Amino acid sequence: MIKEQIKSTIRDVKDFPKDGIIFKDITPILENPSLTASITKEFIRQMNDLKVDAIMGVESRGFFWGPMIAQELGVPFIPVRKKGKLPYKTISYKYDLEYGSAEIEVHADAIKEGANILIHDDLLATGGTAAAAAEIVLKQKAKVAGFSFLVILDFLNGVEVLSKYNSNITGLVNY
Repeated sequence: MIKEQIKSTIRDVKDFPKDGIIFKDITPILENPSLTASITKEFIRQMNDLKVDAIMGVESRGFFWGPMIAQELGVPFIPVRKKGKLPYKTISYKYDLEYGSAEIEVHADAIKEGANILIHDDLLATGGTAAAAAEIVLKQKAKVAGFSFLVILDFLNGVEVLSKYNSNITGLVNY
């Protein structure tokens, strides 16, 4: 089963990025091309009946599967970057974090009005960054078709934060 393969491959790194945190390191998955391909297929399977016009991937680990999902679906990939990383005119959204604030942006012409955008990232924790991406989608008069994650950390309640944008929130493994 794919869930067991993913969980057995993810590496727990204690005290990263600070003491008391157990970081879920997904990079060992990328060393296994077969598992990486199976994960892409599982994301596609979970989107079976979902109408998606583009995949929006959150920097940087949303870039691992986001482009592959977009390619398989035959839709554009929209990179979400930290402020100042995109070369063209951008739309941005500033949001609060536990320790300060952050700002993300996309190219101003990347999201078409009325489009159904699926937001993808590797891991859902508190939901702040994915919610900020959803705000950019709404700012562009498009729709949030849903969210997809490799990992959802249930105890941080990110699903609750994102459910105001769309209840279609999927993850391949939960902790």
